[in-house]
Amino acid sequence: MSITVDIRLKRASKIYHEGEVVSGLVILQTSSDVKHDGIFLSMEGSVNLQLSSKNVGIFEAFYNSVKPIQLVQYTLDVAPPGKIPSGKTEIPFELPLRPKGSKTLYETYHGVFVYIQYVIKCDIKRNFLAKDLNKSLEIIVEDKLPSVKQVREPNECVNFKITPESLQNIRDRANIPVFSISGRIDTLVCKLSEPLTGDVIIEKTETPVKSIELQLIRVETCGCAEGYSKDSTEIQNIQIGEGNVCTNLAIPIYMIFPRLFTCPSLSTSNFKIEFELNLIVIFEDDYLVTENFPITLYRH
Repeated sequence: MSITVDIRLKRASKIYHEGEVVSGLVILQTSSDVKHDGIFLSMEGSVNLQLSSKNVGIFEAFYNSVKPIQLVQYTLDVAPPGKIPSGKTEIPFELPLRPKGSKTLYETYHGVFVYIQYVIKCDIKRNFLAKDLNKSLEIIVEDKLPSVKQVREPNECVNFKITPESLQNIRDRANIPVFSISGRIDTLVCKLSEPLTGDVIIEKTETPVKSIELQLIRVETCGCAEGYSKDSTEIQNIQIGEGNVCTNLAIPIYMIFPRLFTCPSLSTSNFKIEFELNLIVIFEDDYLVTENFPITLYRH
């Protein structure tokens, strides 16, 4: 006797906004009648925080601040105890996407130390001789409206110029190759649905260039007033120039923000999610020059 459980949503994209109704079907397939002690459907949304190993043990308060933050918790009785008939059974459902109490629904985000997830779970309870059956499906929650702060942010082009004299935290300036790099970033306040654009120009260099790369960084902060754990990790790295590129040639900067691994820039009392862009130029002698740009992401 075998039974399979599946959850199918009416919306193929699985993208929902606060206040909408998540509807779909619970599909049960079995070769014979199966007894059960009730079928339950639940929607759970939470922020899971994790400390990096370098900070564990430093602040005792961290252990309280990194407990999961429950955003959504809703349970629905789908069927009372009884039997699931042999063959295919489809049970329609509707679950409202609404926050728990006064909580705020944040966008779905899969980070390293901050993880925001919304999941629909189906549980089929069975007697103590048979194992309970479970099936889960993640839905994606996106912001409906931009925040006031994001709307007021300036949307200006940023020009930059990198030379040996502009570099900071350099120990041995004698080994720095002679070079001049300029360019622009069209905006540091970026819409998630549109690419980050600009260009970079190698004006001159005595040492040939080996590679030009764009690195997208997430900066995740967890903690509370007693102490914070702040860590930067790479999301993606895109090579926009390979080998000794032509001088005085505008090389396009074009980066699409990956789904799930980015979200609107966020700051709360327990955690923050921020983003940065690194422009990295690697010379043939493996000398590396990095220019950092803090960026703000928003949905609309």
